[in-house]
Amino acid sequence: MKTKLGKIWESLHTSFWFVPSLMVLGAIFLAFATLTLDHQEYDLVGTLPLTYTRGPDGAREILSTVSGSMVSVATTAFSIVIVALQLASGQFGPRLLRNFMRDTGNQIVLGTFISTFIYCLLVLRTINSQDNEEFVPHISVTCSIVLAAIGVAVLIYFLHHAATSIQAQHVIAQVGEDLDQTIDRLFPKKLGQSGSTDREIMAIPGDFEREAESIKSTVGGYIQGVDDEELMKLAMENDLLVRLNYRPGDFIVKGSDLVAVLPGKRANKKLAEKINGIFVVGNQRTPQQDVEFSVNQLVEIAVRALSPGINDPFTAIQCVDQLSAALCYLAQRNIPSSYRYDDNKNLRVIAESVSFADMVDAAFNQVRQYGQSSVGVTIRLLEAISRISECTHSKEQRAALLRQAQMIERGSHEAVSEELDKKDIQERYFAVLKVLKAQ
Repeated sequence: MKTKLGKIWESLHTSFWFVPSLMVLGAIFLAFATLTLDHQEYDLVGTLPLTYTRGPDGAREILSTVSGSMVSVATTAFSIVIVALQLASGQFGPRLLRNFMRDTGNQIVLGTFISTFIYCLLVLRTINSQDNEEFVPHISVTCSIVLAAIGVAVLIYFLHHAATSIQAQHVIAQVGEDLDQTIDRLFPKKLGQSGSTDREIMAIPGDFEREAESIKSTVGGYIQGVDDEELMKLAMENDLLVRLNYRPGDFIVKGSDLVAVLPGKRANKKLAEKINGIFVVGNQRTPQQDVEFSVNQLVEIAVRALSPGINDPFTAIQCVDQLSAALCYLAQRNIPSSYRYDDNKNLRVIAESVSFADMVDAAFNQVRQYGQSSVGVTIRLLEAISRISECTHSKEQRAALLRQAQMIERGSHEAVSEELDKKDIQERYFAVLKVLKAQ
């Protein structure tokens, strides 16, 4: 349930309508609250400072001016957001649009203008200029002036925010922060150990491959999350051993073998429906349980920056720096075991977890391939590997880094023609070997 709620919250958080809708509801409540005060028998106008005190014509003019200006500014702000999204899609890639759409600042700006407009309309309809029943909501009109002043401040903030949010360094830093948060969420400091122990291997029945029954997927798309608690509960209730064939971030097609269960004779339609309900599948990847999602975003920015049409190695270098910082952070975390036991020490779930080597390959492979001809990027990749090596704690981690360093060094032989540049690359490569041997 928590996984599905997280999916719903992620969808709401990355939409342009959720926060503005809440602010519109708040504006409706505020309008009724201030109008209630204006309808009170006692006079609050004289007791509150800077309260509007003129007649109905002036109140209508103020409310009409504020509401009209808010609509115009909201239209302009929305146009600026659309232009920013177009620039981001062209420069950083369409997958980065999600980061701009979930920007709370943009959502609050749009919500401020729209909610002020709604507030003014609700107050405007209550003004009555007839002599025997004249009613002017002085407090409500005063509140509309305050909201207009807030709107001006929000507009100034928005202009600054829109200018900074599309800068490469800001986008890269934001994605790097998201990656660190994902690592914190998925890899707590004491969650388990990577790899398989002899006890875990022996706990897998020898006839698992032969006797296990596959359960097919009823939908297709990207796996966005798996409800681990519900899966463990289901395995315990039915006395099953469940092996997941896919992990969050993988793409599945309808009818593919989603999981394998043992004993196979307990696999029925009802169990298949429950297991399919444990998986959250959508048309795009999300960072909810997919640690490689933010890595791929940084890699996409770097690869686009290295394309001949953009040719911006400095942006690629910034991406490499963020990737190295994240890998240093990950190297100090324990990768959870693929083998999960119930309270009675019975093996219930086998779920392959992403490894440190997988993360290294995802971070460096494409940047290395597209940046072979860029000496600056090649050197920074080797420096990044050297930096990450200082944080490693196992032979497997160092082996993954050494493999990348060797590929980078071999690729530079043909891609780089200048001998002095080759010498600089060799110096960085030997520095990596020195650090790895010292560990």
